[in-house]
Amino acid sequence: MEYRNILFAVDEGVAVLTFNRPKALNAMNSETIAELADAVAVCGKDEAVKALVLTGAGERAFVAGADISQMRDLRPQEALAFMEQGQETLRRVETLPKPVIAAVNGFALGGGTEIALACDIRFASEKALFGQPEILIGLIPGWGGTQRLARIVGMGRAKEMILSGGQIDAKRAFEIGLVNRLFPPEQLLPETVAFARKLAALPGFALKMAKHSINFGADLPLDNACRIEAECCAQCFSTDDQKEGMGAFLEKRKPVFHGR
Repeated sequence: MEYRNILFAVDEGVAVLTFNRPKALNAMNSETIAELADAVAVCGKDEAVKALVLTGAGERAFVAGADISQMRDLRPQEALAFMEQGQETLRRVETLPKPVIAAVNGFALGGGTEIALACDIRFASEKALFGQPEILIGLIPGWGGTQRLARIVGMGRAKEMILSGGQIDAKRAFEIGLVNRLFPPEQLLPETVAFARKLAALPGFALKMAKHSINFGADLPLDNACRIEAECCAQCFSTDDQKEGMGAFLEKRKPVFHGR
């Protein structure tokens, strides 16, 4: 697919996907969602990609939300298709068998917060702003915000954000666990990419199993979730990287992983 609304590059095992509609504050329309879905699929198939970073072009916005100019006149059935497109794409992000890190560099409102929520880890600029303002235009979040936000920050805080439509700054987002780390704006992307490269150097299959166990065990009874964990851990014993890692530990040397 030819990308018109995102930039996509891979270097040293890390793919960086940049939402690139700065004049629209990187707002998401159907075309941009389709490009995101395609790029995530590429990351899943490309063995050279070990981790994925999502960020926004320009200094003002990560993603300022869905494109309201496209949404305004939708009929309910068309709106449902748009919501399903967004939800299916973000589920691909969430279940990509490789780490996905959001580098939130400005406004992350509505769909922008929802994209960040679908990532495994969220780093943010100290100037970033988060919010689910859909209620202010007569809507509710439609790309998983009512579900993922509550799971990450708790139901009370999620209701406060969603029912009021208010924004929170990066400091508050960090305090409530929405964001993992904060950085000065100029350090955000370099620090995020450096962290992604650290993950990219780790055993890829073990990363895949860890993410699978967390994602698919979260809503299960503890006994069932622990069973998934045990099975995922056991599968790691089929890899060369497990043998290399344990051998290096016993031999008191640095392991050399090959992703096998």
